Amino acid sequence: MCAPAPSTAKKSSAEGIDLEFDRDQTKYLVSIKSGPNWGNSRQIAKMKDDFKKAKKVLGTNTQSGLRVIAVNGCCYGKDNAPDKGDYLKLCGQRFWEFVSGDKDLYTEIIEPLGCKAKERNDEFQVEYVKVINKFTLEFSKEYCGEDGSILWAKLVSANSGAAKDS
Repeated sequence: MCAPAPSTAKKSSAEGIDLEFDRDQTKYLVSIKSGPNWGNSRQIAKMKDDFKKAKKVLGTNTQSGLRVIAVNGCCYGKDNAPDKGDYLKLCGQRFWEFVSGDKDLYTEIIEPLGCKAKERNDEFQVEYVKVINKFTLEFSKEYCGEDGSILWAKLVSANSGAAKDS
């Protein structure tokens, strides 16, 4: 059975924390990252420090009996050892179920995202072709001979030649 979705989730005011909510006598502090290999050791240390600071502040501001758990939520990927000591690392399906209460959300969000991506990709392709055509025309005028061949000496000189004194 899925845990219920948080009803009081909000953007956290704590530095480095994206989301916070209460569920089952526990306050969750969530830092959302794209995937499981999102950062280097310094970035991970910063996230852990942000969790520590937020827990300390919450420890002085919350009612007694409320546990505070830090979560590194990854939008995709897998990590079969989620307990990292100072925080939980929930990836892919585990993360989406954690925030929504729906074990299938991670697959249900793909189709609408794919449709939006295709829409944006079609728009991008139209603009991309325009830029390529413009670049090709300008390049041809400046660096191609009458027969369409590249004037390599002129191109290399423009790219790498020493600046001429004016």
